[in-house]
Amino acid sequence: MIPSFKDLSRKTLKALRLLQTPRYRRGLRQGVAATIEHLGALAHRDVKTVVDVGAHKGQFSLLVLEILPSARVYSFEPQTKPREHFQRVLNGEERVRLFPAAIGPNDISMPMNISASDDSSSLLPISEQQIRFFPGTGAVDSETVRVAPLHHFLSEKEIIRPALLKIDVQGFELEVLEGCARLLSLFDLIYVECSFVEMYTGQALASEIFEWLHRRKFRFAGVYNVIYNSEGTAIQGDFLFQR
Repeated sequence: MIPSFKDLSRKTLKALRLLQTPRYRRGLRQGVAATIEHLGALAHRDVKTVVDVGAHKGQFSLLVLEILPSARVYSFEPQTKPREHFQRVLNGEERVRLFPAAIGPNDISMPMNISASDDSSSLLPISEQQIRFFPGTGAVDSETVRVAPLHHFLSEKEIIRPALLKIDVQGFELEVLEGCARLLSLFDLIYVECSFVEMYTGQALASEIFEWLHRRKFRFAGVYNVIYNSEGTAIQGDFLFQR
């Protein structure tokens, strides 16, 4: 797919903003761009603990380190290659701890479907709809990864409040939430990417995620970074929930 002028302009503006900050510049030298598109959701918040599920190459963790100076970050990334990038980018950052695993309701091994664009990889099958909306994201490989509940890695005392749970897992969102159930009462904010259409086979859609969180006393607090298809229909976005 040939990038549009609008896409190129947005990427150029983002790169210029990243170059203004030393930590972000170090990330760029390793090919990792901090996700400053999430600033609107996170800026000016008093957060002491961030659990970053689906950390990929460290894009979100870089942002947290810069804008939440007192936050401790626990990052989870099951894929080997992105995790190696993460370690290079955030090597020596004392506030970050990386776990080579995914979060889910049971402690098991699962095959991860590796996308040609590895940030589109998923524990669920990549659907034809995903490939149609985002060409070049089809599966090219698989990797067996560990999936386990959050409490298998972190204790209650390690999640110092106020705490934020961030989830970016390509269709596996509901399973991650179920895997966090035992510690969910410790989180004040949940920031999760959800889809309105099935991009990954069998995924829970945004309405199901909203209902699940509503039953557990989290209210919808904002929507960011909505992506639309060529017909102008919203297909996914980042959603903030607050206890």
